[in-house]
Amino acid sequence: MPNENNNGNNNNQGKKHGRNRRRFYKNNRPKREDKPREEKAALEEVELEKTVDLPEENAEETVNEEVFFEEQPEEAPQEVEGSCPKEPKKPYYEVVGVRFRDGGKMYYFEPNNIDCGEGAHVIVETARGLEYATVVMPKRTVSGSEVVLPLRKLVRIATDNDERRHEENLEKETEAYNMCLSKIEEHRLDMKLVEVEYAFDNSKLLFYFTSEGRVDFRDLVKDLASVFRTRIELRQIGIRDEAKLLGGLGICGRPFCCNSFLPDFVQVSIKMAKEQNLSLNSAKISGACGRLMCCLRYEYDTYLAESAITPKVDAIVETPDGEGVVVESMPLKGLVKVALDKDPTTFRPYHRDDLTVKGHAKGKHKTVGKNARDDAQKQKNGDDNKKKPEKNDKK
Repeated sequence: MPNENNNGNNNNQGKKHGRNRRRFYKNNRPKREDKPREEKAALEEVELEKTVDLPEENAEETVNEEVFFEEQPEEAPQEVEGSCPKEPKKPYYEVVGVRFRDGGKMYYFEPNNIDCGEGAHVIVETARGLEYATVVMPKRTVSGSEVVLPLRKLVRIATDNDERRHEENLEKETEAYNMCLSKIEEHRLDMKLVEVEYAFDNSKLLFYFTSEGRVDFRDLVKDLASVFRTRIELRQIGIRDEAKLLGGLGICGRPFCCNSFLPDFVQVSIKMAKEQNLSLNSAKISGACGRLMCCLRYEYDTYLAESAITPKVDAIVETPDGEGVVVESMPLKGLVKVALDKDPTTFRPYHRDDLTVKGHAKGKHKTVGKNARDDAQKQKNGDDNKKKPEKNDKK
């Protein structure tokens, strides 16, 4: 007799029955596409019956209406809301390259049917208004990938009045620089003034400064605005930008690259100095700005290409004189110094084309060099010992 209180079997049977029922309805469910297809077929049959019952005149009218409605989309292509005709991107643009300061970045402008040669002074339209610039690249055609749209226009070649105004602005910048220095000392602000720049139309006065932290210069701006009666803007720059603006001579004796011809700062890492076998002393590979010198980038790609085809240090190579270990590599010359197994005390130079790499022995060049130094020291000590008795005999 089953226990009345135990309903586990009944519950399992109910669950099983429910699963079977859901499975049955799932397998025998009518497809959604059956009904629309039947209705579509019935509608097509009704339309065929109607077209058969129509007289010939009505049939011609329907044909004419169909032809009329087929021509509509060609005449009205702008029916989509929010769409606007887009100009096809031009593959090439005619531009003129100008700079606003020596060693600054070159910007492209539309020539506007004005012929100007290299070195000519022009007035161009910028986001800040009209500006005085120098042409560094005459009219030329460049690809669309090099141009940032929209191109602003070249207004005119600088006239005598424009040249006179530019010189006056330079004199005003010197006065504004001295005035700003006195105001900074008055407000006791921890900031270093670098340069002052006047807009060509005197609508704005920019002050560039450096500082280790943030500076609250709101009172300084108010004082400067009351003195110069124009819009004042202060910009904090980094130490590399400071060196670019001020200029100077590097440890090579030439003007700073960033101030003379580099338009943008390049990324430089200590890895570039290692690849070129330079000293890792920061005082020797750092510029006046305190950062790694930009010239470390110039020959880096060449060193990588030459090093890839030159045997590395510690490489085991086969030379015309026998097998040895590379102890020094000179990629630009294509030469390496090899310590031969039969004579490890001397290092012989070989061209990389005369060598065959057979393997690699990590740290072996240090052992070879150490053994060579020890052997040389022993030989020197032996010579000294031989000479000492001779001196004693003479005495």
